[in-house]
Amino acid sequence: MRRFKNILYVADPVVEQGEAFERAVALAEKNGARLTVTEVAEPIPSFITRQSPHKLREIVTEHRKSELKKICESVSGRIKIEARILEGTFFLEVIREVLRNGRDLVIKPAEAGGLLGKLFGSNDMHLLRKCPCPVWLIKLAGNRSCRNILAAVDFGEEEERKLVEALNRQILEMAISLAHSEDSALHVCHAWYPPYEDMMRNRSGFAEEEVKAYVREVLTDHQKELDQLMGRAEKWVGDEMYKSVSPNTHLGKGDPRNVIPELTKELHADLVVMGTVARTGISGLLIGNTAESILSRLDCSVLAIKPAGFASPVTLEE
Repeated sequence: MRRFKNILYVADPVVEQGEAFERAVALAEKNGARLTVTEVAEPIPSFITRQSPHKLREIVTEHRKSELKKICESVSGRIKIEARILEGTFFLEVIREVLRNGRDLVIKPAEAGGLLGKLFGSNDMHLLRKCPCPVWLIKLAGNRSCRNILAAVDFGEEEERKLVEALNRQILEMAISLAHSEDSALHVCHAWYPPYEDMMRNRSGFAEEEVKAYVREVLTDHQKELDQLMGRAEKWVGDEMYKSVSPNTHLGKGDPRNVIPELTKELHADLVVMGTVARTGISGLLIGNTAESILSRLDCSVLAIKPAGFASPVTLEE
């Protein structure tokens, strides 16, 4: 199943490119996609040089163009590839490039997270929050392929079911496609929790067996939902591809902010595929609190997906 046709790889001159760039090239090759390699030349403050900032910027830009062309030439026989230098604020220009040219995937090496020890830095988080297409942030770990992929799915309240179903479909289609092309083990995780368990245990009148029966009932409902979702996923991707991947399913009891990072470590997952936006149409709500908390605790690559209808707050007119 070919998912991507117009991939944007964002290079970072201060990060080793080899592993992330090769992953982008391999994905473009397998998908028959066009790959554009870009860097963003941010404005040079006048106080750091006695020369004209404009002149220095031209020198830096030409040097980076030359370096990007060398990178592209090294794989030009394998895929359709081009180099492009953008100028301006990093995350704004990347998102505008996506909007301007209909990119369907952004790939970049994850930047150092800085003082808090997080995997993702500020530019990465801006892209996760605001980029309208999927964003694949690759943690450099010396692996040329993903051995284990974890896809995180959820089931919303009744009024959110259509939105959540569409997002689950994107997550599973992409995760299954990647697992197939990378020959990876795929794990599908759903975090569940019986909302009244603590209240029932802390109030008199409920026997322990009644509490356990309630918890089993909630678990059974979530297992049924997950089984039905995986049945639909088999139809979405086709019987042959689904069986070739043969996803493993996991029901983790607890808060997804704990369940998903813990399962990621337990499975030694190289990549987590997840949705990042809670809901659309609400001004200022760009990334769900649960998703933000999960991202802050991950120590592996992430493919983050927005729901259908998400509109980036970044526009071409700004």
